[in-house]
Amino acid sequence: MSLSKTTLGNFELYTIETGDFKLDGGAMFGVVPKTLWSRGIEADEKNRIQMTMRCLLIKSKATDKLYLIDNGLGTKFNEKLMKIYQVDFSKHTMERSFAEHGFSFKDVTDVIFTHLHFDHCGGTSYYDESGNQQYTFPNAEYHITKSHWETANNPNAREKASFLPENMAPLKETDKLNLVDDNHIYEEGLSAIIVNGHTLGQQLPLIEGDGKKICFVADLLPTHVHVPLPWVMGYDMYPAETLKEKEDFLERAVREDFHLYLEHDYYKEIIKLSSDNGRYSVAESLLLNEV
Repeated sequence: MSLSKTTLGNFELYTIETGDFKLDGGAMFGVVPKTLWSRGIEADEKNRIQMTMRCLLIKSKATDKLYLIDNGLGTKFNEKLMKIYQVDFSKHTMERSFAEHGFSFKDVTDVIFTHLHFDHCGGTSYYDESGNQQYTFPNAEYHITKSHWETANNPNAREKASFLPENMAPLKETDKLNLVDDNHIYEEGLSAIIVNGHTLGQQLPLIEGDGKKICFVADLLPTHVHVPLPWVMGYDMYPAETLKEKEDFLERAVREDFHLYLEHDYYKEIIKLSSDNGRYSVAESLLLNEV
């Protein structure tokens, strides 16, 4: 199946599929019982649910910049981790996605990280034949919020395992790291919403044009099954904060008619929501080229 693309004002948007993986269903839904969440998504014999790593490429006609939002877990996992997470590159890889859209990694001018957990930033570098790390996007500047960079470099014991040393090293060593404030605007029509429940300083890029808005919702809303307000991940560092942020965000998403771009949903690419007295549900499911 061909990858999706669309035009939104001064931006050309391209779906970048980087591969599939699985995570524990219990961890993905926290205190929500399996009898409830399993109605919306199937678990395998090890209680893992199917997920993907869907990134977004944004070409700006105004600045000629090529932005990449997140870059998957990359190719640095060893055999043990590949098996644990059931990483599958048979359907998609980041390289094939770029090629299908007519781009190369050298074309990327800016990488915007929602946050630095391993499944969002691992594609920043790769091992060459000598086992040395090389930058995947040699011409890119890397953008991370100041608060998240501080968290990633000084994580608590619970979050530490998500920040892999091999992913952090190239970002610490580069001279192209840009630490942004919470109110940072990348350019007219491209900004970010900051949320702190999953991890401090997670940024959700918001693209606006032609009277439409697309929000890359990252781990605030990992799948369409997570739409109900209390359905919060066990991975979240501050679940009560997530709940409040999610309530505010979903209200705004309905009010401003957001298209929600799902990074981890294996089954749905973009959704729109409806609300019935504060109860949110999926009103529409579509592809990027249908926006």
